[in-house]
Amino acid sequence: MEDDVLILAIESSCDETAAAVVKNGRIVLSNIISSQIALHTLYGGVVPEIASRKHMEQVIQVVDEALKEAKVTLDDITAIAVTYGPGLVGALLVGVAAAKAIAFAAGKPLIGVHHIEGHISANYIENKELEPPFGCLVVSGGHTHLVNVADYGKYEILGKTRDDAAGEAFDKVARAVGLGYPGGPKIDKLAKEGNPDAIEFPRAKVAGSEYDFSFSGLKSSVLNYINKCEMKKEAFDRADLVASFQNAVVDVLVTHAIHACREYNFEKFAIAGGVASNSALRSAMSKACEDNGIKFYHPSPILCTDNAAMIGAAAYYEYKAGVRSSWDLNAVPNLKLGEK
Repeated sequence: MEDDVLILAIESSCDETAAAVVKNGRIVLSNIISSQIALHTLYGGVVPEIASRKHMEQVIQVVDEALKEAKVTLDDITAIAVTYGPGLVGALLVGVAAAKAIAFAAGKPLIGVHHIEGHISANYIENKELEPPFGCLVVSGGHTHLVNVADYGKYEILGKTRDDAAGEAFDKVARAVGLGYPGGPKIDKLAKEGNPDAIEFPRAKVAGSEYDFSFSGLKSSVLNYINKCEMKKEAFDRADLVASFQNAVVDVLVTHAIHACREYNFEKFAIAGGVASNSALRSAMSKACEDNGIKFYHPSPILCTDNAAMIGAAAYYEYKAGVRSSWDLNAVPNLKLGEK
């Protein structure tokens, strides 16, 4: 159709180089992801300089592959979208530079997209009926946000992490028990073999901010438990420990989310971000929403991790709203949700 809007999107905020072609904000024609996990596993986490260099090697290749898989050319594309923050500044710069060059050469509009907005928008791809307003819990590597999605492109942050994000806590605990990087999937897998009630870990509340999160104390409590066992030369069950830790994280996330749903009368609630693929979180949130008469939405795991399809989905609504980025678009590593 002549009215179709095709967005070529690029995502390079951390350790995935990704490109996608998305039609009308909801239909993914291609979604190419080149992951660097194996490379960064050697170092126990993402090394920013290595990530940036790898993005430079991969970005044009993934763009070419995305166009090829979608069976379109740049002439067919309506606009070019790119993540410009938040994220690792060097990694972001690679994607932004590539998107600007492609848009300029092809004579296409450029749209800068907020990474967190992309994660939220991932829910639109597989849930065609989902429209704002709704509540959303964004739990990715460096972010834990409880958001009121008032409309497309309009967000109110109800709560956010004061220290370690949930994903960071997963990575640090995984490293402490010898599971390595990336921590989230490995803890999720091992926790299935453990007893989530074996160890009572704290559920932190932030005074005066009922929707904010704090996972630093929980992480420290887990590390202290491990240290005490080692000092006393007592063995501990790794599966029980990670299951109990995961249970504490999930309990806090679900409790805050349902409290917000009641307070703001959300009839729909979604989760997004890398940790949203955690099986315990998905199960607990699904049950809590069902018990409270709330419609629950979540993306498939491949759309929870960093990808360009979600950026294309978000960009479509920005495009329809008339948002266009200028040629001086720059990477903003600490970009706040709602900022333009």
